[in-house]
Amino acid sequence: MSERRIGVFICHCGGNISDYVDVAAVREAVKDEPDVVVAETTVFACADATQSDMVQAIKERNLDGLVVASCSPKLHTFTFRGVAKRAGMNPYQYTQVNIREQDSWAHTDDPVGATRKAIQLVKAGIAKTRLSAPLDPMEVETTPKTMVVGGGIAGLRAAIGLADIGLGVYLIEREQELGGWVGTFGAMYPKGRKGRELIAELVAEVKRRPSIVVFTNAELQAKSGSFGNYRTEVRIQGDPPQEIQFDVGSIVVATGFDAYQPGTGEYGYGIDGVLTLPQFKELVDRSQGSLTYHGKPVRTIAYIYCVGSRQPEGNAYCSRYCCAATVHASLEVADLDPSVHQYHLYRDMRTYGKFELMYTESRERGSVYMKYPEDTPPAVARSARGELVVTTRDSLTGGEEITIPADLVVLVTGMVPRENESLTRILKLPIGSDGFFNEIHPKLRPVETVVDGVLIAGACQGPKNSSESVASGLAAVTQSAAILKKGVAELDPLVATVNAQACTWCGACEETCPYDAVSKIPGAGRDVAEIDAAVCKGCGGCAPLCPQGAIDLRGYTDAQIRAMIENLLEVPSR
Repeated sequence: MSERRIGVFICHCGGNISDYVDVAAVREAVKDEPDVVVAETTVFACADATQSDMVQAIKERNLDGLVVASCSPKLHTFTFRGVAKRAGMNPYQYTQVNIREQDSWAHTDDPVGATRKAIQLVKAGIAKTRLSAPLDPMEVETTPKTMVVGGGIAGLRAAIGLADIGLGVYLIEREQELGGWVGTFGAMYPKGRKGRELIAELVAEVKRRPSIVVFTNAELQAKSGSFGNYRTEVRIQGDPPQEIQFDVGSIVVATGFDAYQPGTGEYGYGIDGVLTLPQFKELVDRSQGSLTYHGKPVRTIAYIYCVGSRQPEGNAYCSRYCCAATVHASLEVADLDPSVHQYHLYRDMRTYGKFELMYTESRERGSVYMKYPEDTPPAVARSARGELVVTTRDSLTGGEEITIPADLVVLVTGMVPRENESLTRILKLPIGSDGFFNEIHPKLRPVETVVDGVLIAGACQGPKNSSESVASGLAAVTQSAAILKKGVAELDPLVATVNAQACTWCGACEETCPYDAVSKIPGAGRDVAEIDAAVCKGCGGCAPLCPQGAIDLRGYTDAQIRAMIENLLEVPSR
């Protein structure tokens, strides 16, 4: 193989790496590696100024390989591919070496060992780059239509945005009516707009756009094809049911959430007068003049926060919206009847941003807030006289036990993932540890999934309020526009390939592929495997299973992986 010209840049990461790894020592250890012609350290490799320096070095030193030793590839793969491309170097001859998450952060107690490990990791990256080949993205024509799955506030706003930029839209809603949760709400903070009215306006906007076709009582049944050109099948309930096929370039999933449902006896749930937050919200929204329950006036309400959220066993996450929703409901109660006594029993108040003003107003108007200890949650029971009683401790006033007779107890329940097993299976959607759909990166790629062209928006990816859901819906619009408006899309060439001469077709690769990218085709006298490059995601799961070694992965070939392993091994000195 001809001599290569590789540049290596080792990042301090502002101390995240250099506090535990001697980056200067790493540079000294690798600067004389074969084919390395540039070896430098930098405070922030991702900074614009450093990127410009890299571009200049690539051009001036005629580099044909780039190694950046910094943070996770999840953060800056596209950043440094862009650096290579701007310098005229093939972007797939760049290698990211993770010496932050996989080294400095993992070995804060052993700087010497962390430095030694960083040296081996960078040497492995150099070895991989030395064997890299220039690759070109695959181009596919795209279908200028999008399917939006879910007709709540995020899905409706996304559909309108997609239509306004000139894309056709199929809006698929499982229920009989559009609107989701917001369509059931009365007044919403901060402007007092009723959720039902807001949804009605969005539905009217949808109807005014002929490029949006709406199907209710409908569910996605199947998806085939590849990025930019998906063939979908939708089943519409009716008499008789219908199955319709649509060709779309992207799919936006906005299926929303479910409310946590307490178990019987959980914080008194099942006792008459103990309601969940959605039940209480519905009661308040339909009340006029005064708040009554079963025909009796409500004089005292106790709210218990974090029911079903932030639990050591169960849902460990915070649902974020519940505090603000409950505080807003208490203000609505105060508007109905200022004399109602309201007690808020909370672990931590998370009325973030402008919701803090609402929290202040609630206290000023008489609501009493008591912080209960995490290890001593409130208890709800019926007294001997039949009264609903809440027993708690207020850690802000000495922790004495307090008993609150109440007409209503409101369990402030949060969001939980909606049951979407069929949709998850059809779209190959990744699920996070919290059960919600998972984006690639919450900051850098917040609505994209590992399945190209399949985007997520709204509360299906985690707890959000309505404005945050709309914002993510619009983000999905911009991503769809970026994919579809040009008419062509670029696909990553880092996909699996088959050596047809070596393949004997055992079927192991087809069975293991999670993306249905492998198929059997007739070869020269025998069946062989074929991989659809437009469908393959480059996971590499098929390669190690092939008994003939007939499958390789571009950018991560067997030769590259072996070279990395050999350079990771430390040879003891004699």
